[in-house]
Amino acid sequence: MTSHDTLPSRRDALDDDGTGQPRRRRPRQTVGGALVALLAELLIIAGAGTGLYVIWTAWWTDVVAVNEQTKLVQTLDQPEPKKVVGTERRDAAPVLSEPPGLSTVFGTMQIPRFGADYNRPIGEGTDREQVLNTIGLGHYQDTAMPGAEGNFAVAGHRVTYGKPLNQIADLKSGDPIVVRVTDAKTKFDVWYVYKVTDSQIVTPDHIETIAPVPNKPGVEPSAEDRWLTLTACHPMWSAAQRYVVHAKMDYWMQASDGTPKELTEAAK
Repeated sequence: MTSHDTLPSRRDALDDDGTGQPRRRRPRQTVGGALVALLAELLIIAGAGTGLYVIWTAWWTDVVAVNEQTKLVQTLDQPEPKKVVGTERRDAAPVLSEPPGLSTVFGTMQIPRFGADYNRPIGEGTDREQVLNTIGLGHYQDTAMPGAEGNFAVAGHRVTYGKPLNQIADLKSGDPIVVRVTDAKTKFDVWYVYKVTDSQIVTPDHIETIAPVPNKPGVEPSAEDRWLTLTACHPMWSAAQRYVVHAKMDYWMQASDGTPKELTEAAK
């Protein structure tokens, strides 16, 4: 027994926490425990990295892509749309020749259902890196051009890179899809107004959806068969299927004559 005048022994100092109770000794960490702790830290870091990547993919690519796509629309040098409603024409429409080069921007697409400010460029081809990730909307090569007999087929992302077809599943029968094709060199500037007819979900190998007459491979299109088809991945964040929307041309007009009523009404 020690007196109050003497210092406690080293052992007493370590064992006593001031409450009169012996301290619990911290167990020494084993090699296995250290590895588990290290693995946990690495998983936390990996999780944080994955989160940042998702943010970059889902948000930042949209910011950059929309900005670039807006600039591409401006490169077409399209005259400012007239504020008057033009005359609807339903005779044979003028058609621009298919661009010879991949990623050539030849027109724009406006969909009032997607908002009054929706105006995206259309480029030649559906290459992911050169067209869909940069231009946004890509024309399936060797399908019809806007206004022509057959099927003007267009692909676009549903998420990331500007997600131009993010709301494709919201389109309803009768909704207008307005395409404007412009070639400043030849002064070609024409509006084409299509109306949605139906939609479907298919597997990626179901290419009949972009046949000249949709879902009727081998059938020759007639003068009444002037189609537009939109395709995008389905469901969100997956490429397992395709969401497909078909629309049929209602009328066309020269841009110099005015603007389709579908756009002037959407702007109000």
